[in-house]
Amino acid sequence: MQQITITKQEYIELRHQASYWKSQHAQAKERIKALEEEIDFKEAKIKDLTQRLFGKKSEKNPSKGSEKGESKPAPKRKRGQQPGCRGHGRTQRPDLPVVHEVADLQEAHKYCAHCGLPYLPNESLDEQSTLHEVQVRAYVRRVRRKSYTRHSGCTCEGSPAIKTAAVPPKVIPGGGYAVSFWVEILLGKYLYGQPTHRGLQNLRDLGMPVSAGTVTDGLKRLAVLFEPLLDALYRRQMGERLFHNDETRWEVFEPIEGKVGSRWYLWVTRSQSVIFYRMDPSRSAAVPGAHFAGITAERIIIVCDRYSAYKKLAREGDGIWLAFCWAHVRRDFLEAARAFAPLEDWGVHWKERIGELYHHNKLRLAHWNPQRPLGQQSEAFMQAHHRLEHKLQALHEEASTVVHGQSDDTEGQPVNPLPKSARTKQKKILNSLLAHWPGLTLFVDHPEVPMDNNHAEQAIRGPVSGRKNYYGSGSCWSATLAAMMFSILQSLGLWHINPRHWLSSYLQACAERGGQAPQDLSAFLPWSMDESRRRQLSAPTPPPELPPVQDSS
Repeated sequence: MQQITITKQEYIELRHQASYWKSQHAQAKERIKALEEEIDFKEAKIKDLTQRLFGKKSEKNPSKGSEKGESKPAPKRKRGQQPGCRGHGRTQRPDLPVVHEVADLQEAHKYCAHCGLPYLPNESLDEQSTLHEVQVRAYVRRVRRKSYTRHSGCTCEGSPAIKTAAVPPKVIPGGGYAVSFWVEILLGKYLYGQPTHRGLQNLRDLGMPVSAGTVTDGLKRLAVLFEPLLDALYRRQMGERLFHNDETRWEVFEPIEGKVGSRWYLWVTRSQSVIFYRMDPSRSAAVPGAHFAGITAERIIIVCDRYSAYKKLAREGDGIWLAFCWAHVRRDFLEAARAFAPLEDWGVHWKERIGELYHHNKLRLAHWNPQRPLGQQSEAFMQAHHRLEHKLQALHEEASTVVHGQSDDTEGQPVNPLPKSARTKQKKILNSLLAHWPGLTLFVDHPEVPMDNNHAEQAIRGPVSGRKNYYGSGSCWSATLAAMMFSILQSLGLWHINPRHWLSSYLQACAERGGQAPQDLSAFLPWSMDESRRRQLSAPTPPPELPPVQDSS
């Protein structure tokens, strides 16, 4: 061992440098750890976004335990007809007219090929074949209006010299298209999500070319006919107490002053008897605030997601309770399980526990009597009710323990062994759960309130399909018309009314009034019409008796 003698000044400098580099090394390790956690977080985010864009639904992804060969849950029952179950047989269609035809042998086949003697007809051996036909036919309806001249012996003053049959009623005065044409245009665009140019191509293939300008001008003139119906729908909905709300983007390509871009929003408010849509360039709380300004009940419940506009509406509006959607909470845990590998088992476990809440609530509702208050329900209901409360209390306690019970020990190491990025995501989800807990548990004391907002999601699905097909609206009036027709047609669906039959009847009534809306709408509002009228409009549209095709000349 060699000994080196250095001065005290050199010794101090070496100690200083050692401490400096030791500190630099510790800081570098902290930076590396922080960067690794940031990489983990960004990789999780990339994985989540990639799965949303390209992957299958998260509910169908296998759990981590199944990849390790652990015990798998029992396979669910396959969809569709089950083996060994009795089928429902052929679908009966009593409303279809029957056209009888006779199929006969060719003349040469009616005789024996060897002796030439004829075969004898035997009706008792006749067979019958049934085919269902759908024939779409466009034709010109040319009406000959008969005229009469005054008798030569009639000298009455004021009697016209010539009388001619009246012009057939038209929904657009002066137009050349009948009610059936506009029914096809309105249903194709606003119920079936068909772009206008595709509907016109279909008509052109049927031998009836129509210009896009004709359809655009006609829709603009038809819009005023449906405004009284929209007012009636709004007044009806404002008398109800339970609502489902949602919104989605909608493109309107007409520039307006003060609006940047073409993004508008389609808002939907669904109640028991009405589905009401509203088109607006804003996504602020002012839109639902304006809609619920006409409410008549002292207290209402709105089932919605956690969008801040609804929270502001509840803060500013008296008597508005928000019931938040458990399906969105469930989605939070699934997204965390998909994006963060350490949270996969935790997220799947919470998803299963939320499924248990749905199960116990379903058992509870099976014994619920809406005519009785909550405290006077049956014993079976109360047993399921207490089990549901116990499950909810367990979820709340566990979430509170994770959020408020995590701390560092004396050595500075976290009690939770998860990485920092995973812990941050976990606490964010549970903080949101606890913050929205009063709205998430509102359904417990109000069994009429669903646990999720699927009613609004389903109501907006049809318009979203149309938006994807024709990219939105080209002008403000067409966007307003779209919301109006969505409201009318979707509300008819709640009452199981045939939209084609109803629309044909309503436009025919408008045509008979010279292209104006009927003064009395009771025959066209589902809640004001009698049962026979509702049953009549629920049936298919009676098929017209088509005249024989003649030469167009």
